[in-house]
Amino acid sequence: MNMQDIPFGTTNWAEVAPTEHKGETGMALWRTQQFGSIRVRMVEYSAGYRADHWCEKGHILLCLEGELHTELADGREFVLVPGTSYQVSDGTDPHRSYTETGAKLFIVD
Repeated sequence: MNMQDIPFGTTNWAEVAPTEHKGETGMALWRTQQFGSIRVRMVEYSAGYRADHWCEKGHILLCLEGELHTELADGREFVLVPGTSYQVSDGTDPHRSYTETGAKLFIVD
């Protein structure tokens, strides 16, 4: 990730319009800002959300609320709770996530 040509700024996430993204089950609300090639999102997953695809995009993801389960294509599984994060690079470790209770995340990719 190369961060350049981004002037100092602040984001009030409550003022960023959400977009709805359906999962295999449940749904996600994304509040998205784009800074050059860097996408920054505040994402809220509904209770019962399950991703509808294996993702190969790199992310840095911080769990703010709830509990998020992330499974890797190789069978490993990780659980994030508030204050924990994961990071993965583009094109490695296909992953998908689900939550029984709902989760709120801060994601940079």
